[in-house]
Amino acid sequence: MQQDNPDKFKENWPFFWVTQINAAYANVLEKRIKPLGVDLPRWRAMMSLYEDEYLSVSEIAEFSAQKLNTTTKVIQRMLSDGLVSTRVRPSDGRVTEVCLTDKGERLRKDVFVEAQDIFESTFGTFSSEELNQLNSSLSQIHRRLKKL
Repeated sequence: MQQDNPDKFKENWPFFWVTQINAAYANVLEKRIKPLGVDLPRWRAMMSLYEDEYLSVSEIAEFSAQKLNTTTKVIQRMLSDGLVSTRVRPSDGRVTEVCLTDKGERLRKDVFVEAQDIFESTFGTFSSEELNQLNSSLSQIHRRLKKL
C-alpha cells in the first residue's frame, strides 16, 4: 500500500478503522447489555446459536471469533446458569453440541433488542444496496485474511 501522505497513515489504513469500529461497537454494546447480566463473550456465544439450534463449542468459537478455551469457559458458565444445554452430536459421538435453553433464548431476545437499536442507529441511513456492498467487501477481506 502506497501512502501519499505518511502523516495521515492511520486515516488511510483500513485495519485502523476496523479495530476502531470494533472497539466502539463493543463499548456501546457492553454498556447496554451489562445491566441485563450479559457480557460480550456470552453475547457472542448466544448469537452464534441464533441461526443454528445446535453447534459444537469449536463452531461457536469460530463464529464468535473467540479462542476455544475462552469459549469453553463461557459455555460452562452459561450451562451452570441454565442458559444452554448440551448433547452428544447424533452423527459423531465425539462432539458435544450446545443449544440455548428457553431461558437462554429469552435472554438472547432481550439482548438482541439492544443490539438491533445500535444497528439501526449506526446503519439506519444506509440503503440496502450500501449495506450489501459493505457486507460483501468485509466478507471478501475476511476470506482473504483467512487464507494467509
